[in-house]
Amino acid sequence: MKKFLKLAGGILVVIIIALGAFVIYFNSTYPDVDPPMDVTIEITPERIERGAYLANHVAVCMDCHSTRDWTRFSGPPLNGTLGKGGEVFNEDMGLPGTIYSKNITPAALNSWTDGEIIRAIVQGVSKTNSAYFPIMPYTNYNKLTEEDLYSIVAYLRSLSPIENEVPESELNFPLNMIVKTMPVKTYTPASEPDKNNSIEYGKYLATLGGCTDCHTQAVNGEFVEGMSNAGGQIFNMPGGVLQSSNITPDKSTGIGSWSKEDFIGRFRVFDPDSTQLASVKITDYNTVMPWSMYAQMTDDDLSAIYDYLTSQKPVNNSTTRWKPRH
Repeated sequence: MKKFLKLAGGILVVIIIALGAFVIYFNSTYPDVDPPMDVTIEITPERIERGAYLANHVAVCMDCHSTRDWTRFSGPPLNGTLGKGGEVFNEDMGLPGTIYSKNITPAALNSWTDGEIIRAIVQGVSKTNSAYFPIMPYTNYNKLTEEDLYSIVAYLRSLSPIENEVPESELNFPLNMIVKTMPVKTYTPASEPDKNNSIEYGKYLATLGGCTDCHTQAVNGEFVEGMSNAGGQIFNMPGGVLQSSNITPDKSTGIGSWSKEDFIGRFRVFDPDSTQLASVKITDYNTVMPWSMYAQMTDDDLSAIYDYLTSQKPVNNSTTRWKPRH
């Protein structure tokens, strides 16, 4: 018995040493990404203007990194909170832990180089080499053109600094380990899309806007094959369950019967001053779709997104927009 216990103890020690060695190796190897770019971005009025447009109305960075007013339909950002971070995404929403959006104003980024900000946006790794969970859609932003990326950084540098200490995110095991393997290895700037090719340009805009991310059903974090843009993604809201709409060109369940004017008009209804953004009770129908932000896209950009979406495969899939909890 003593020999057995001694042998078992020896095996346990070996296992513990092996696990320790693996953890050290894993943490020193991942996230496996390129170092930050050595670049200093020239901040110009043109870049700030372009970056403001992208961050507020296309890539909608400010959607997650500001405080949203959920007393109004679609939760428009509150004035004076742009970029302050601190929004909470947790298990009540179906996420594997508690995630806090970061403060992206100069109050938090003043010690970051431009290359470190770029790496966070397009590769998903912080200044301190921590991996971001891809609710921050860095895999989409990795497809930014260099000029658009530089413009976003220029805009972030121009924000009013807001002091706001944000807690660290906490993911459940084993995702807190797996997340370190998720960041994108490198960033190769996308070619400038041909604006005369509306489908190509629309794809670029739709990618930055995350259309597919929200409008595709996912199981265990993986998109359901063949259901791209067919809706069905579930969002748990305080008053009920929201299901994203089908935005494929299916005529009966998607946008196939919509004209381009219908599509653009749908967004224009939610202009920031619109009565459609009126007050709602916490138990009323509401949506995570930041209508007031997308509503300020240009007609040309919305038109290109329409052309791209209607060029895709139609998928017949009915969704239930809203199901109240009571």
